Amino acid sequence: MELADRMIGLLLTVTSLSIFTYYTFWVIILPLVDTDHFVHKYFLPQEYAILIPVFAGMALICLLSMFIGYVMLKSKKKAA
Repeated sequence: MELADRMIGLLLTVTSLSIFTYYTFWVIILPLVDTDHFVHKYFLPQEYAILIPVFAGMALICLLSMFIGYVMLKSKKKAA
């Protein structure tokens, strides 16, 4: 079980670092590169750099709100 936990932790760490590196390069470094450079074809348009995190945050808030509401309703039924 310990080896499986370590592999999952490693996978999550590598995934997080990859996303962080890609997003950082996309948002901070890419605007400084000429628009006709070949590296621009590997990235989405710049407006998605704001839209994707906003929608992801909204989805997270909605899911957390639904979970909290579910837990509150479930605990209310147990108390009654």
